[in-house]
Amino acid sequence: MMEPIRSLDELESHYGAPGAAALRKVAPRLTPEYRAWIERSRFCILSTVGPEGTDASPRGDEGQVVRVLDETALALPDWHGNNRIDTLRNIVRDPRVSLLFLVPGSDNVVRVNGRGLVTADPDLRQSFARGGRLPRTVTVVTPGEVYFQCARAILRSGLWAGRDDSAGLPTAGDFLAAMTEGAEGGAGYDAGWARRAAGTLW
Repeated sequence: MMEPIRSLDELESHYGAPGAAALRKVAPRLTPEYRAWIERSRFCILSTVGPEGTDASPRGDEGQVVRVLDETALALPDWHGNNRIDTLRNIVRDPRVSLLFLVPGSDNVVRVNGRGLVTADPDLRQSFARGGRLPRTVTVVTPGEVYFQCARAILRSGLWAGRDDSAGLPTAGDFLAAMTEGAEGGAGYDAGWARRAAGTLW
């Protein structure tokens, strides 16, 4: 059986000290540079924690995935999904959140660690109106730390290299069929997905 590392001292013994830039890059709020970067992002991952455990949820939009309200607040509309609302349940019970913002073509990733709240404020929801539809709620995040991540993960993965590694992978229909012993999912589920999604993106 693998022996876990049980102390911070033991963990730190496997690593050197962080470089000066790794510490100096952290801002307590949105600087103009971090704001410009985040406003270009159409995709982020929202991570939360709650009594049942952790959750990481992909969020995306055709324009800005979040709206910068000011240097101390980001607004993330909750558009149509599967109604599990695991992420939102967590935020209501524990406001600690992290956001990872990606921009296609950039090797940088920007992280925001902070505190979130979920609101159904009518005016805020209305400000996101799209084609007569409103988000059911909006998550407002107050940053505590903002910084760019090391680019090595993106470089190692070749994430933006333009290749398609998806051939032969299980589909959503395959996952669902396996979990329901064939009662749901399958090729029919996959065949209808594009039509279903097109009418329920927002």
